[in-house]
Amino acid sequence: MDERPTFAQIRRAPKVLLHDHLDGGLRPSTVVELAAEHGYGGLPTTDVDDLARWFTEGAARRDLVLYLDTFEHTVGVLQERDAIVRVAAECAQDLADDGVVYAEVRMAPELCLERGLTLDEAIEAMLEGFRLGTADGRIEIGLLVTAMRHAANSKEVAEAALRHRDEGVVGFDIAGSESGHPPTRHLDAFRLVAEDNFHITIHAGEAFGLPSIWEAVQICGAERLGHGVRIVDDITVTDDGVRLGRLASFVRDRRVPLEMCPTSNVNTGVCDTIAEHPIGLLRRLRYRVTVNTDNRLMSGTSMSEEMAKLVEAFGYGWDDLEWLTLNAMKSAFWPFDRRLRIINERIKPGYAALRASGLGVSLTG
Repeated sequence: MDERPTFAQIRRAPKVLLHDHLDGGLRPSTVVELAAEHGYGGLPTTDVDDLARWFTEGAARRDLVLYLDTFEHTVGVLQERDAIVRVAAECAQDLADDGVVYAEVRMAPELCLERGLTLDEAIEAMLEGFRLGTADGRIEIGLLVTAMRHAANSKEVAEAALRHRDEGVVGFDIAGSESGHPPTRHLDAFRLVAEDNFHITIHAGEAFGLPSIWEAVQICGAERLGHGVRIVDDITVTDDGVRLGRLASFVRDRRVPLEMCPTSNVNTGVCDTIAEHPIGLLRRLRYRVTVNTDNRLMSGTSMSEEMAKLVEAFGYGWDDLEWLTLNAMKSAFWPFDRRLRIINERIKPGYAALRASGLGVSLTG
């Protein structure tokens, strides 16, 4: 029997990440150092190992609202320009160390304004950090500027995103608790972005159901769905086969990319285990599935960890991992010619080399 790809082998594979939050991926040591440097006194502990455990244990409470509570402290240390630059640069380095060759990292600049920064200054700091962190050429990164769905300034955030679209901002997003905050409340922002021929991804179908997905796709112009896991509510599986509802059919037919984050979804109570995650069914049905980290600190994960868990849960081999990676690169908001270059120069040769070296072959094809 052919061996499954191991974690060490997966780390060598070129990976693409579309759904990763900057404020959800800080190094615990950096949180402690920035808190001391900038006088943030709210941390539950200043022991680095204990703090790392606090974040992961706090996030794994099977509730999205409780999961989001842990961001109080990472956002708390992201109020100065130098702190944002440092965290963005370290994000790029950490992803590159894990074999990620392209990433879209998202952040809500409105969360960084407590000590006098403007939206533009916060975005500029993120972009500067990414420039520093990608200088060695191992990874390319685009910034997704995010608005918070419970706030009332999404149009201003969208305007700020558009002002920096030629400097590394690749799209616009809304995030936060879905319940009671439908995406259509931010229709002015989405229309502004669409009218300027820019890209839209929307957190939808994570903890809330089909109406959130329908509004995101049909009313707000989402090109991708952040999570989108609740699309399974419109799919019926019986002994006689699988039946897709009209929305599920539309999403599959239109190849709407699903930015799926398995470990995070287990943390927030979408499912109990990775093996029960809808990504298995949706991959079999050939939805445009991508695999992502969401929040590396809170979920204690990485792209390699996510892929290794899918290998363990579903028996995935190299063909499956390459398929997920190509799905993500095809769905990226990077310009088309740059996407092709990464596919042809990094992803396909990388997976071909792994197969040729005898490190593993696909179990599922």
